[in-house]
Amino acid sequence: MHDINYIVFFFLMSLIVASLVYKPVIFFARKFRFYDNPDERKLQRQPIPVMGGFVVFIGCIVSILSYWLIHDCTSLIPIEVAMIIMLLIGAYDDTRDLSPYIKFFVEIAVVVALAVINNYPINYLHGLWGIYELSPWIAWPLTVFACVGIINAINMIDGVDGLSSGMCITILGYFSWMFFYSHDYLHAALGCTLIGGLIPFFIMNVFGERSKMFIGDAGTLMLGIVICDMVMAMLTKDSLCEQFINMTDACIEAFALAALAIPVFDTLRVMFGRMWHGRSPFRPDRSHLHHAFIGYGFHHLETSLLEILLNMMVIILWFVLSHSYLSKEWQLYGVIIAGIFVTFVLYWLLGRRKRIAAKQGEL
Repeated sequence: MHDINYIVFFFLMSLIVASLVYKPVIFFARKFRFYDNPDERKLQRQPIPVMGGFVVFIGCIVSILSYWLIHDCTSLIPIEVAMIIMLLIGAYDDTRDLSPYIKFFVEIAVVVALAVINNYPINYLHGLWGIYELSPWIAWPLTVFACVGIINAINMIDGVDGLSSGMCITILGYFSWMFFYSHDYLHAALGCTLIGGLIPFFIMNVFGERSKMFIGDAGTLMLGIVICDMVMAMLTKDSLCEQFINMTDACIEAFALAALAIPVFDTLRVMFGRMWHGRSPFRPDRSHLHHAFIGYGFHHLETSLLEILLNMMVIILWFVLSHSYLSKEWQLYGVIIAGIFVTFVLYWLLGRRKRIAAKQGEL
């Protein structure tokens, strides 16, 4: 009961603080002109304040510091420092357009430092393909590749109102559920803390008219590193999640991928598409799934809800597969097939329908 109580405390404190600081933060952003300006690839038509990540961070950090007065939270210091670094790098990028190569260097450095300090690189596959513990020569490159990929996947879906914040709320919800049932209450509380900070921002980002604010790279990079921390905590040797997985025979790798299906597979599709056409994979364009939905006629909220729903369907598929006595390998294959369908295939279908409608209009 004590564990549930402090998780609820983290969530409510973050929710209240983020709600209270939203207006002061947007006032600060307007006063010092921290705006996201429209261009040919962005969907907004006017400059929008871009400090939403600070709202979420303040709610989260005040919640943790408040609880620290009555309970030791020393083990959260590494992820708090990582969040601050990513928040500041993202804020610089929001205002100065930081080089993608510098961002990648910082992301790699923070991921490696976090994994070293916490001693949990991605080094355990729980029997997937008969593999258990990975060699450090494989584990460390895999950790860097997977985590940098996740950070950028979260960053790249930030294109329409409510999408990145709404998607992160659901992803953190899935992960918090897994940690709670694995008795890793600290990570469950961390996830619920961020959810509490994201909810007020999501509401104002979607429904606010004069008070709309974007989360910016500051927010998405910060959320990305927290999600990476959770993935590393799941897929490291002797994690608390391992005990839960051993009892259920579920594939935790498939679960993690299912929770991140839309961001990960859409980012892979976009980057492969750019390279296929001879462009840099890091050059921004309007080829994401949310651009296809908007181009097809859906509104921002409809697009965000559809993508969140599609992501939820992949999680439901994993749940069904994990309770159907299928092997861990087939659980993973099912998630990969579903992820490809809801990003690669759906994007092609939306584009095809639009092209057909355009041709019919010309006749």
